[in-house]
Amino acid sequence: MIIGLGHVAYKVKDLDESLEFYCGKLGLKEAFRLNHENGELMLVYLKVVEGQFIELFPGGIDKGKDEDERIGFKHLCLHVDDIFATLEELRKRGLEIKGQPMMGADGNYQYWIEDPDGNRIELMQIMPGSLQDKAKEL
Repeated sequence: MIIGLGHVAYKVKDLDESLEFYCGKLGLKEAFRLNHENGELMLVYLKVVEGQFIELFPGGIDKGKDEDERIGFKHLCLHVDDIFATLEELRKRGLEIKGQPMMGADGNYQYWIEDPDGNRIELMQIMPGSLQDKAKEL
């Protein structure tokens, strides 16, 4: 059955800007690229952690409907080990950090950022006793 999350895929408007954000700012590593038969770039695979990736597909044009009304993808959540240290590192790497992390209703620290295409990314530190922590026992 299901053993994990393999990847999340985005169609991006500016591949170089997206690579700078995901690799340069967030610190992900480019794993590999795939090309179409005609040699044109199809996608870039970025490693998040062992066995988990983000795919970037170039050539995006328009996001379409308002995000709050659009059916489908809502946001990506990345787990972090120390949200305060993570935000300080992201600030040093040039990402604008406004405000402080908030304690979510689930009992975890969270902070929201956006990639160059406006895709929302939640940074979450799982806290002892949170709903996700308690769900490990399921």
